[in-house]
Amino acid sequence: MEENRLGSRIEGEEYLVLHEFVKKAKEKLPLETWDYLIGASETETTFKRNRFALDSLAFRPRVLRDVENVNLKSNFLGHELRIPIILAPIGSMQDFVEGAGLAPTFAASEFGVMHMISSTCMPGLEEVAKSVNYPKCFQLYVRGNQDWVDDNIKKAIDCNYSAICLTVDLDAYGRRERDLAKRYRTTSRQSASGFEYQMRFSWADIDRIKSYCNLPIIIKGIATKEDAILAVEHGVEVVYVSNHGGRQLDYSIGGLNVLPEIVDAVRNKAKIIFDGGIMRGTDVVKAIALGADFVGIGRLQGFAAAAGGSKAIVRMLELLELEILTTLRLLGVNSLYDLDQTYLGKDYSFGSYNVLSSFPLIDEGY
Repeated sequence: MEENRLGSRIEGEEYLVLHEFVKKAKEKLPLETWDYLIGASETETTFKRNRFALDSLAFRPRVLRDVENVNLKSNFLGHELRIPIILAPIGSMQDFVEGAGLAPTFAASEFGVMHMISSTCMPGLEEVAKSVNYPKCFQLYVRGNQDWVDDNIKKAIDCNYSAICLTVDLDAYGRRERDLAKRYRTTSRQSASGFEYQMRFSWADIDRIKSYCNLPIIIKGIATKEDAILAVEHGVEVVYVSNHGGRQLDYSIGGLNVLPEIVDAVRNKAKIIFDGGIMRGTDVVKAIALGADFVGIGRLQGFAAAAGGSKAIVRMLELLELEILTTLRLLGVNSLYDLDQTYLGKDYSFGSYNVLSSFPLIDEGY
């Protein structure tokens, strides 16, 4: 019999590449919700710089190394993670998927990463805590006085959350013009109030919370080495490097470009989570090589949730894991934590930018 030299079609798997979650999400979401998911503030320059910072880093691979056994596991606050990924807090998750905050919590439990539930995400911290007995973090926007803050933190402690994350880059709501131009407000914004309390929130409040909270404290929204140093001085266990995905202050420095100075400032006195445009396994590898301990996944999580709920988020994590594994083997590395800056170089010779430039095949109809 003549050998069949033609390839065969892969059947039975809905998602084989990450851009398929993006396509499905766009098909399923109303235009207003889709624009909220992909949008950022004003000119969206911070969002663009986040992507540009990632794209302008190139790899310097090493060869002839034994990479049969590659370890992707990490330890986050005493909990083993299959890959060093945090499903970042998304306040309006209920606009993308039925079950809202339950979907990423179930996915994190099934796959083996950590979910950080937002205080503005339904069905709330207590219901999410009841949903599955698996480690998770609680992220709080300050929308009330000290008693209100303390009450929410104590509820999280009582519900056995693993850490408290305080988001500190939302003293005012960034002007997200995609939403404003359509007169659109997400569900979390429709009832939003109490911004004045966030405006007053200061390092003194961190000290006060640290005085009674026995859980690790994560500060999300650190974007300078100066604030990273202050976070360590105030006893913060985890510095979360983030510019809110470009949704807040426009014309900020691209996230990955500030990461090295923060890593140097922290000097192993706290763990570091980084987010800011992470869409691919190569992005995760670059952030870890620059010194991040863990990487937060925001928009990509939203795409997967909108595409197919908890199961799609699990599949997204599987594909992300495969991309990370493939990248490490091709770099000649056996562990994410064997990486350093010698595996990276600058290269600005890449193509044109658009909001989904991480997934170029979408424009070609795939």
